[in-house]
Amino acid sequence: MKPLTAAPSVGSPVLPQRAAEIAGPGVRHRFSAVFLSSLTIVAAITLNLPNAAEAAEPSHNKATIEGRVQEVIPEIEAYIADGMKAVDVPGLAIGIVANDRLTYAKGFGVRSKSSRLPVDTRTIFQIGSTTKAFLAATEAIMVDRGKLRWDDRVVDLYPAFQLKDPWVTREFRVFDLLAQRSGLPPLVNDTLAMLDFKEVEMIRSLRHVEPVSSFRTTFAYTNITHLLASRIVATAAGATDWNAVLQQELLNPLGMKDSTYTVEAIETANNHANGHRWTPEGTIEVPFTPIFPYHLAGAGNINSNIEDMARWVRMQLGNGAFDGRRIVSPENLAYTHMPKVALNEQMSYALGWYNRQTPNGNTLWHDGDALSFGSFVGLVPDKNVGVIILTNETHVGAPVWLGMWVLDRILGNAKRDYVADNLENPKASFAETARLFGKPAKPRPFPPLAPLAGNFINPSFGEAVVRVDGDSLVMELQATGAKLQLEPLDGDIFIANLKPTDRFGPVVDLAYKTKGFAQFQIDKAGKLNLLRLSSADGDAYEFTRERAGGGR
Repeated sequence: MKPLTAAPSVGSPVLPQRAAEIAGPGVRHRFSAVFLSSLTIVAAITLNLPNAAEAAEPSHNKATIEGRVQEVIPEIEAYIADGMKAVDVPGLAIGIVANDRLTYAKGFGVRSKSSRLPVDTRTIFQIGSTTKAFLAATEAIMVDRGKLRWDDRVVDLYPAFQLKDPWVTREFRVFDLLAQRSGLPPLVNDTLAMLDFKEVEMIRSLRHVEPVSSFRTTFAYTNITHLLASRIVATAAGATDWNAVLQQELLNPLGMKDSTYTVEAIETANNHANGHRWTPEGTIEVPFTPIFPYHLAGAGNINSNIEDMARWVRMQLGNGAFDGRRIVSPENLAYTHMPKVALNEQMSYALGWYNRQTPNGNTLWHDGDALSFGSFVGLVPDKNVGVIILTNETHVGAPVWLGMWVLDRILGNAKRDYVADNLENPKASFAETARLFGKPAKPRPFPPLAPLAGNFINPSFGEAVVRVDGDSLVMELQATGAKLQLEPLDGDIFIANLKPTDRFGPVVDLAYKTKGFAQFQIDKAGKLNLLRLSSADGDAYEFTRERAGGGR
């Protein structure tokens, strides 16, 4: 998902580790976008949220919060049904936790359009970027045990870490990894994940990226920084990978027995949903792929259901305790909830959580987009209530629209029809993408293709071979075998489409960062030695032609 431009935040100082000193002045801001997660991930959608100063119904205290949930269930079920219909969500599950128990849980719709089997509270979904809060919790656990410090320099823990700016490289701390204020572009180099690059290659690619804002000043949602955090947590724990830490430190003690983190696990689960890609004409069922979101580890790789996620929410609302067992200290869990960067006046980002102020309670929430699944988790710690929504459709907004509405009804905030307010946004985004890639009415003639062929290299992608393929070109990335079909569009501009060959077929079905533009350009010597790949959302990569013998 593509966040909108945000207001600058107050830069975070290097913090000491004593719990009493971790806290700092909170900045609360207003948010106006739906994110990736991947993940959060994909459409540029404006989410209109009410102002905290708007009129509200009376607040509800903890003693009556369960009663309030029961009171609004008929409204909730009606609104969910209408919201699912509005954007053709095949299946959805919802859970509401209040006063340390799963007060309400229900499935709606079907696990897949093909099977028509019903969704229930144990149906497994991909949860996308709501995984990020799990990653933050594992960081907090490592800090509890003295194996990490929030202010540890990342380069001391992972010496290969490097950004373009040497000062930022040196000053980047553990608390920066998940704070979404790195100065890097939004969703930086997620393209490499879709093209099946390895973890170490994705992390290494960050050193070649020009910053787009000052360090620690501006919100910009990224995923690869979380991949690095996953590796650092695993190393601190002495584990093979972050999945092992997740299993040992969270899934096992919370009793989340149905929750997993591989494509094989969700595919073989008896009760799992299938993913669906949204289009204006209706959702299309798509296959699973091991490439996404599983290559991004703690950025978004968890599979779960309502009953398991309710246990996670109970631990969060319980200040790090679950069923009498301490999972993470209250101090370090609270640190993951503290605002780190402003989005605007009432919305900020913490570590794996957005922080939103409402008239009747401060809300922590996150959404997830696994490209064919969408999710929402929202907490109101002061009221001891939380909401979980899992869907099997591209996150075009529905999980957040519904989740925010449910929280507002429980809290007694002013009524706001999020579905109606935002319904046209995904359609407009889809239409804009179609326009960008549409053929011009009078295209310029394209150049002869043979002189464009050759071997090219880019520091992030490595070597690529461009060959003539009939009336187009094919660009093959040697590192992964991914092939891009370069089809003439307008003069020297080509549309670049990932070919659905072999393991990339399901990736193409997800339709995220698999389509862009290619342009051959003249270098300073006046020769066609440059190839620029770019996406509709601003990613750009320059390839240089290699001379015979391997030179440039």
